[in-house]
Amino acid sequence: MPSDKFLARSFGVLLGLGIAGIFIVRRALSLAGKKDSGAFICYFELLPPPQPAPPSAPHPLSGLAFAVKDIFDVEGYVTGFGNPDWANTHKPAFSTAPAVKLLVDAGAKCIGKTHMDELAYSINGENKHYGTPVNPAAPSRIPGGSSSGSAVAVAADLVDFSLGTDTGGSVRIPAAYCGILGFRPSHGVIPVVGVTPMAQSFDTVGWFAKDPAVLREVGHILLQLPFMDVRQPRRVLIADDCFDLCIVPNEHSLGAVIRSVQRLLGRQVLHHVNLGEFVATNLPSLKEFGKELSGGTHLGSLDLLRTAMQLLQRWEFKTNHEEWLVAVKPELGSNTSVRVQAALDTSLNLVPLVQKVRDEAQFAINELLKNDTLLVLPTAPSIPPKLNTSGSTLEDFRNRAFSLLSVAGMSGCCQVSLPVGKYENAPLAVSLLARQGSDRFLLDTVVALYSTIQEEAKVAVPNQASLASRTGSVNAAEIAKEKGNAAFKEKDFRKAVGHYTDAIRIDSQSATYYNNRAMAYLQLCSFPDAEADCTKAIGLDKKSVKAYLRRGTAREFLGYYKDANEDFRQALVLEPTNKTAIEAVSRLKKLLYN
Repeated sequence: MPSDKFLARSFGVLLGLGIAGIFIVRRALSLAGKKDSGAFICYFELLPPPQPAPPSAPHPLSGLAFAVKDIFDVEGYVTGFGNPDWANTHKPAFSTAPAVKLLVDAGAKCIGKTHMDELAYSINGENKHYGTPVNPAAPSRIPGGSSSGSAVAVAADLVDFSLGTDTGGSVRIPAAYCGILGFRPSHGVIPVVGVTPMAQSFDTVGWFAKDPAVLREVGHILLQLPFMDVRQPRRVLIADDCFDLCIVPNEHSLGAVIRSVQRLLGRQVLHHVNLGEFVATNLPSLKEFGKELSGGTHLGSLDLLRTAMQLLQRWEFKTNHEEWLVAVKPELGSNTSVRVQAALDTSLNLVPLVQKVRDEAQFAINELLKNDTLLVLPTAPSIPPKLNTSGSTLEDFRNRAFSLLSVAGMSGCCQVSLPVGKYENAPLAVSLLARQGSDRFLLDTVVALYSTIQEEAKVAVPNQASLASRTGSVNAAEIAKEKGNAAFKEKDFRKAVGHYTDAIRIDSQSATYYNNRAMAYLQLCSFPDAEADCTKAIGLDKKSVKAYLRRGTAREFLGYYKDANEDFRQALVLEPTNKTAIEAVSRLKKLLYN
């Protein structure tokens, strides 16, 4: 029980609060694994102002409760920044961060502060000093960070929404790992006053929710934007190479989004892009940056973009906190200590070049996303890693994640992480990214697409492991293929794709399985996917007439008439009397030469 002296001091704090509120319910410093899943570091209440008298409308966030990451100032409380040495060497805040005030004034009740990774320098959610909040969606896996407690509080239904910060990925990653919505706004659109800085070129105030309508309403309050008509996306770009980086099969991670877009917006809005090639072509300074790095010339363009972001982040972290780090010599977790030391060792030499790369990224990627275009890419390279994963493995995973996360970071664009079901009983997520300043457009799009994406994510896909354990991998693949054939005959082409995908996952060296899936993709008018599958089939079997015919068909629909003609002619070389190929060559001859 708190002492009388403690309660008296608490009452004194209450009197000084700038927001109407009732102070402290209780303080909890070691709650991991308990009823709040270890999300909270302390509890209090900041109550909203009274409701206006009718006929005025009630406050927009009335009835909602939220929590804030322990990086936001709240008057009368020490902002802990995830580290006890920081808390012990800093005084209570004199005022409350404007972002928190806006939400309370809009009718929401703030109930406390949540745990975070120390110094905001991780995306794992593990904290040496305070423990690891329990991931409600996958208790055996990490919750993601650095806004770990804020994500867990929403995932565990302790609050309706929560505030976090996202510098490198600290909202997007925990949202993905905990199976909830997480929004990183455009850089600079929400003031970061009263928020402990990490790296100001990337720092943003982000938020979590389960309900897309709540996500949007919170965004409207924080963004302070005027009303505007809802706009539909005109183009939806699939970053194919980014999905190729993922361990999870595309049908699981991407299929629900593609099917939802087709249902609601039509197939014509879907397009594909190799983001790495786009970045390499449109960021000339990136090549120069690679030459300046030791071994940098061997890195891909997205890896270079990630490295540039990390270097600038280190430099800014150093300028913000070097004096305190040197003076206090805080006790840090081993992984955090390595990153902090790397930051302290960073020199100014490459910073001007990195800032030039960032300027180019901001222009090029925003130009790519003009005219209400969305970019679809994975939030993370896989499902959340398991607890107690080795430090080296987590660091490798972290680098691969940052290659994806750096796109929004270096461009200043807004990004939302959406749950798309589960894989191996762990949450799976995909992100939508819109150009800088298009936050309201992106929030509206989430509301429009969310329910359909969740429906499509529930489409049953047979479990590879159970099939393999019953019949062995070869028989399991054949069983999956036959199920696909049956679904195809019933004209359930989506289900057929799922079964053929299972067959491919079990045996990726069979041209037949790729051919069959391409056949289903053609029926769904997913021509880029059909083309890719046929290319894979031809790589496995250069004499596959079906693969050339189907790839030719896909290319013809895509408007690649010359390439389609070459495919059909190759089919004729292999099978001179093939009627389909003869007719196609004749048809394309008229298109190409008339």
